[in-house]
Amino acid sequence: MSTPQRDPYPDALRAGALLVVVLGHWIATLPRLRDGRLAQTEHLLAAWDGAAVLTWLVQVVPLFVFVSAAVSAEGVARRVGVAGPARWWAARALALARPTVTYLAVLVLLAVAALASGGRLLGLFDQSLTVHLWFLLMLLTVQALLPWSLRMDERWGLGAVAGLVVVAAALDVLRADVSSARDLAALGSRVAQRPPGIAWLNMLVVWLLPQQLGIAWKRGRFRGPPAGVALLALGAAWLSLAMASGYPVAMVGVALAGNNMLPPTLALVGVMWLQAGAVLAFESLARRMLAGRAPPRAIAVLGALGMPLYLWHKLAELPAAWLGERMGLPIDAGLPGEPGFWLGRVCWIALCLLMVAPVLAAVVRFELRRERDVPGTTRGRSIAIGGACLYAGLAVALVGGVWPGAVVALPAVMIASWQLRARGGRAGQESDDAN
Repeated sequence: MSTPQRDPYPDALRAGALLVVVLGHWIATLPRLRDGRLAQTEHLLAAWDGAAVLTWLVQVVPLFVFVSAAVSAEGVARRVGVAGPARWWAARALALARPTVTYLAVLVLLAVAALASGGRLLGLFDQSLTVHLWFLLMLLTVQALLPWSLRMDERWGLGAVAGLVVVAAALDVLRADVSSARDLAALGSRVAQRPPGIAWLNMLVVWLLPQQLGIAWKRGRFRGPPAGVALLALGAAWLSLAMASGYPVAMVGVALAGNNMLPPTLALVGVMWLQAGAVLAFESLARRMLAGRAPPRAIAVLGALGMPLYLWHKLAELPAAWLGERMGLPIDAGLPGEPGFWLGRVCWIALCLLMVAPVLAAVVRFELRRERDVPGTTRGRSIAIGGACLYAGLAVALVGGVWPGAVVALPAVMIASWQLRARGGRAGQESDDAN
């Protein structure tokens, strides 16, 4: 019996989204040299206000969640029915935990080496090397609720999407302490000025939205260019109203919290509408471009490298900065608008690409040689312990950087990996609809 071919379109969307995230992170990092040596790094948003609008294009995490849910929807119900939701999630969590152990172990080795040698460069990139782990925390959470999202779609259809929008809006309204029509008109400004409080729940609600929408798309509840145009119009109107009410323009922030991302706000939902609309509006054109054998093969390679690339791409900035120093390249090209700025960006990205290639080759080779887990029955207690350790380890690394975050996180994630595979849980079994 021949294996049915994968649909290249959603795979291309996911691979493209990860590439945009990686390139966006590199572009956003501005090395600053003093006397030919790296003295600090600056965020592009802190140096250029105009970059805020560009984040509407490069903040593609909603697109990734949307497409991942659509790809996973067909197989999840069957697998959950066989293994149970806890064991199914354990397999997915293990698939993220094992490569994360490797990444954290390398960071710890770098931290030890830095203590012995002074570690000037590592200190400058300390927080930057772990901040992207927030994505794994979010992905673990929304995927744990994927079976629930499927049941929500079966019962309420697009009403489940509308319900999540209402809850997200209510949380922003509560955060803003709206008590009058005037307050409501300035909702974005009030949200931006107040601590998140109860609106931290939008870390769950808003990220469940693209998942719910992706399931609805997969099940044919909306489709075709007309629906795409309608979503694009909704997104444009949504963002216009959000900006008029005072929400920040940027969909990411320089600081860890206090922007449209942590926690997510209603403004970020507008970007989700735009991205889902673009998926539908340009589907026919994209499928024609993907026709043939070569594009699906390239997409398959990118898909296989997606998670390793995401985990390790920030580390490439460390040797890129070292090499830029030694070669005297213009990686610090001043500010946007100044001569040579974009040439400096090109040099920086080229160095990051050059440095990430051997890292990926080594990582992929190592992961392929590791012993695969065998199927079995993972007990609920092991799943609970493993899940708690994985969440705790990722959170500590996210907040604490390489030192002391990664050092503390490594044993926690190692315990998680051991517990999740102790009596089963196969690392590769979800590869066809994975992360």
